Amino acid sequence: MPVAEPAAPSPEDRLDRVFHALADRTRRALLLRLAEGEAMVTALAAPFDMSLPAVSKHLRVLERAGLVERTVEGRVHRCAFGPAPLGEVEQWLDRTRAFWENRLAGLADYVESGADQQMRGEDER
Repeated sequence: MPVAEPAAPSPEDRLDRVFHALADRTRRALLLRLAEGEAMVTALAAPFDMSLPAVSKHLRVLERAGLVERTVEGRVHRCAFGPAPLGEVEQWLDRTRAFWENRLAGLADYVESGADQQMRGEDER
């Protein structure tokens, strides 16, 4: 019986993975370090007060999100930053940015017009 290939993740699933990966400060720190250049897992683990398996677990989350690419040469694991998924995040942010900018601009107009004070003054009568 043939084994079915796993379905490719949807764009929403990919975004969920990236946001999940970025939600942890240790993983963000690992990405910042990798943005400077590739590194061995042992070097990445050095600044953290955690075991090598714990750091590897964080790296697997980043790999699953596509933010880290790992190569293995014998017992040496090297990691590199994979920025492509951040482009999808940027596109999502661009789509929501216009909404929030309009909402905040409307709020600023409302506050600057003094409408809020006028309404409170009418309520106190």
